[in-house]
Amino acid sequence: MRRPTLRDVADGAGVHPATASRALNPQTRHLVSPETADRVNRVARALGYRPNPVARSLKTSRSSSIGLIIPDLTNPLFPPIVRGVEDVLGPVGYNAWIANTDNDPAREEAAVESMRSRNVEGFVFATARLEHPLLEDLAAANTPVVLVNRRLAKPTVPSVTADDAAGISMALHHLVEEGHKRIVHLAGPQDLSTGVNRLRAFRQALHEHGLDENQTRIEVCRSWTEAAGAETLNKLLAEGADFTAILAGNDMLALGCYDVLAEHGLRCPEDVSVVGFNDAAFMDKLTPALTTVHSPQYELGAEAARMLLEELSEPRTHPRSVVLPVTFKVRGSTAPPRSP
Repeated sequence: MRRPTLRDVADGAGVHPATASRALNPQTRHLVSPETADRVNRVARALGYRPNPVARSLKTSRSSSIGLIIPDLTNPLFPPIVRGVEDVLGPVGYNAWIANTDNDPAREEAAVESMRSRNVEGFVFATARLEHPLLEDLAAANTPVVLVNRRLAKPTVPSVTADDAAGISMALHHLVEEGHKRIVHLAGPQDLSTGVNRLRAFRQALHEHGLDENQTRIEVCRSWTEAAGAETLNKLLAEGADFTAILAGNDMLALGCYDVLAEHGLRCPEDVSVVGFNDAAFMDKLTPALTTVHSPQYELGAEAARMLLEELSEPRTHPRSVVLPVTFKVRGSTAPPRSP
């Protein structure tokens, strides 16, 4: 049996093929009456008709798809962001094509070129570095792009991020209230907006609390990973650094501290308190449960998708940045320092 065609559906519903096409496309369904749309869709289901997205893309130069560029899907921060993107795009007929780059610029460029050759209509990037030529090229070509959890040094591309400064301020305030003064900040890579903004916020919060920066220690980690957190803490302990608390730039760096502290016979929080940032999945299931800044991960993805849809419907709008509020979760990994 031959595959049913759009004309078969149109003939069965008693409409023109163009009307049937509009009724079957979620993006254009509003252009026909609800009764006609229902009739066309009933006939399509009865015939077993399935639109050919490749043919439609070649004909219209539109694919009803967007590219979602993620640095590391094993990082529990990103799945809720992906879900937020998909939950907004799905109801309006868009799909997300996901590429995991492992922060490799060559893989990222190859993924973007592959998606563009398939008429992807726009991109959500979670991999943006402060200086990012590929993104600048896409913006210059008027390709719809939104950044999520990242910003560029120059605000040429729309972005949605969590309030890094408020989160770090809350975290440091909590540690100071607990009585800590000798605090280590494990900062993230300084070619990423999250690393730069959270380190800047840490220094500002020190000043606001009247703390001497000489009493604290700042270490920039090579990546936002558990391994990088463990590596940096091992280095500090080998050097004999004196501290009672660690404020990590994200949860994965904080997680890397747990095993290292145990290996050195240090208890958390009795000997060293640990604070993270993001409140990724399962951070409340650790032993002890991690005190951390909660960033609205799902909402970051959903808002990025809404901003991209705005760009697609109204090209050449002025880039805007959205900052979503954060909250602070006090759990078992922090306590007052031991008396000397």
